[in-house]
This record gives sequence, structure tokens and C-alpha cells, in this order.
Amino acid sequence: MAMRRLILFRHAKSDWPQGVADHDRPLASRGRAQAPVMGAYLASEMLVPDLAIVSTALRAQETWRLASAAFREAAPQRDDKRVFAAPAERLLAIAREAPPETRVLVMVGHNPGFHEAAARFVGHGDRYAFARMRAKFPTSALAVLDFAVDGWGDIDWRAGRLDRFVTPKSLGGEDAD
Repeated sequence: MAMRRLILFRHAKSDWPQGVADHDRPLASRGRAQAPVMGAYLASEMLVPDLAIVSTALRAQETWRLASAAFREAAPQRDDKRVFAAPAERLLAIAREAPPETRVLVMVGHNPGFHEAAARFVGHGDRYAFARMRAKFPTSALAVLDFAVDGWGDIDWRAGRLDRFVTPKSLGGEDAD
């Protein structure tokens, strides 16, 4: 049985400028500081993805650009408008479409879908991390989930093992929301 790793990465703290559509909201200064910290964590823990599927929303794009700068080589990126405001079921469908050669997939997107999907994917794993994740999935949070499956089409709810749940606060910073 092969292993697939899914990293759900919620975008960093965004701004709410007046007159700007939700999709076009940029990162706030706190978000511009958070994203590189999370990217450095991913790089230092060798959690560099084979593919990044990123919401087309500006705040998600900026988050991934700033975070992925920590990697030696850029991971291939696929921008997907379906990730924006996606419910958990749609996120599952998008993850199942990942190419077979992808071992580590990161998806960069939004709550409430990411929070719900992460909770529904977990069948076992770090119970303390799961309790923290269930309580709150703040901006810049990372849920790292492992699936003992041969292909992405085989991942399902309750089939994942929560390897870790990381937030800016757990790395010594502050969670934004």
C-alpha cells in the first residue's frame, strides 16, 4: 500500500479593504508576516509538496507565493477557482483528481470548508492536535493528513491519519482568527 499526504493550508490573515470584492482581498500585514513563517516550517520539516492546488482568491495566491519562497525548488502550482469558498465535499473531489505521481499535495484555500474537510478526513492520529484543530482552524493553519492508499481517488472521510496540526501560535507566533 502506498502513502499519500494531503496538507490543507488555510490562507494567511487577509485584509478587508472597503469596496474590494471578497475574491480580491489581499493579505493584511500580519498575513504577509505569517505566510513565510509557515513556508519555512514546511521546508524545514521536508513537507514540500509535489503539487500545490491553490484557490484563485488573491489572499490564497499571495499566501502560497510567500510560503513557497522557502523551498529550494518551486512546486508545480495549479490554480483552481473551485477551491474558493468550497465546501468539504468539493475539496474531497478536487483532491481525488490529483495526478497519480503526486505523493504530497498541498491545497491552499479557505474556511469554513478547510476546517470541515480536515475534521472529516481524520480517522486517527494525534488526538491532541485533533482537539486543537476541531476547536479552531485559524488563518495560516496547516493540517497534515496521511492516507494509506495507492491513489488519490481512494482517499475518503475518516480514512486519514492526522500527522500534525500547525498554526502560527504553535510555532511561537500569534494566531490571527
